[in-house]
Amino acid sequence: MRTTGRLTTAAVGAALLLGGVTQPATPYSADGTRVLVFSKTAGFRHDSIPDGIAAVKQLGETGGFTVDATEDAGAFTPSNLRQYDAVVFLSTTGDVLDAAQQSAFEDYIRRGGGYVGIHAAADTEYDWAFYGGLAGAYFQSHPAIQPATVNVEDRAHPATSELGRIWQRTDEWYNYRSNPRERAHVLASLDESSYTGGTMNGDHPIAWCQNYQGGRAFYTGGGHTKESYADPAFRRHLLGGIRWAVGDAQADCRPENGYRPLFDGTSLEGWKQAGPGSFALDADGTLTSQGGMGLLWYAASGFSSYSLKLDWKTAGDDNSGVFVGFPPSDDPWSAVNNGYEIQIDATDVPEKTTGSVYGFQSADLKKRDRALNPPGEWNTYEIRVEGERLRVWLNGVKINDFTNTDPARSLTDGHIGIQNHGADDQVSFRDIRIKELPVKGK
Repeated sequence: MRTTGRLTTAAVGAALLLGGVTQPATPYSADGTRVLVFSKTAGFRHDSIPDGIAAVKQLGETGGFTVDATEDAGAFTPSNLRQYDAVVFLSTTGDVLDAAQQSAFEDYIRRGGGYVGIHAAADTEYDWAFYGGLAGAYFQSHPAIQPATVNVEDRAHPATSELGRIWQRTDEWYNYRSNPRERAHVLASLDESSYTGGTMNGDHPIAWCQNYQGGRAFYTGGGHTKESYADPAFRRHLLGGIRWAVGDAQADCRPENGYRPLFDGTSLEGWKQAGPGSFALDADGTLTSQGGMGLLWYAASGFSSYSLKLDWKTAGDDNSGVFVGFPPSDDPWSAVNNGYEIQIDATDVPEKTTGSVYGFQSADLKKRDRALNPPGEWNTYEIRVEGERLRVWLNGVKINDFTNTDPARSLTDGHIGIQNHGADDQVSFRDIRIKELPVKGK
């Protein structure tokens, strides 16, 4: 949960009810996190709205946040919005807020507020450019309700981390007037060959997130049907989106384009194990370290200038790391002695803990701690190497900026690898991908 002024206000005003609140609030949560569900419609009205409200309230009861629900646009005042960590637009349609209410909501987002859009939230406020950017895309059309295959592109975000790579479900599948991929981070997309009526030329995002003008925005195109809100997988999807929007979980929601997989969960082609131990690949595409100390390294090629992204999770106080800039070798100690390790270990000294360039430079610990998800939840590293400069982002936040000055080492050419540290350390990895960058001076 973010530490902001809105939470203090929420604690003071927790017992107050909104004018126009149409459902009683869930019990007050101990940490003060509050969510407003807004479901006013000025166009088509979905009969699943009551089911959606009930589902979000139940998620609040189990997830530890208070939920109010309203269809009164008068709730959109600066003082009232300050109570809430996120506002859920639940299948709203048409023009639902006047100019003053729009201004209050814009200010709320710019001050760090969260937005969750569900289904017809994309069929809302077509003449309000700020809202269109926040939602990510506007509705264009839809075919009949039917089954479709959803490709889960990001399996670290809390909205999608518990899903498989393929998600089969039935819903009303929206086509959008624009593709949000360049502006937002796509979490899941539709396989248009799996159903009839898709019009987005094979690139059809259906759920995404973004950091928008100071706030957080999550949108899912699912949720037309009543059955959606009884589906455990869809409910987990919603809960994860809400948790991220209120700041209770962290994720990298920057746009991500141009990467290619080095490990996509299906094959370890091109990889080699150096030293003892190994990595176990399970059916859902997760690699988990076992034994060691060894190194699983990408032997198919080295890299010079690149952005490397990968998702990782610890089970507890575990140790691992990502090595870059080392020569090919079947000895894992060659990577230690010739490359650099971006550490994964929550409890070591600063220059040897998560986000550090191991033994050389600590991460910015305050930024690291705010960005880090706890054991049992997924995190995303971006490791960017350009020349002798190495930068590290954790869940979209830059936490380290290191320059190699050791003449015996060089980042300008080398391999990458992930460490299996020892028998007591189980660290999991998913979706290792890379984007090669122009080499400066060429």
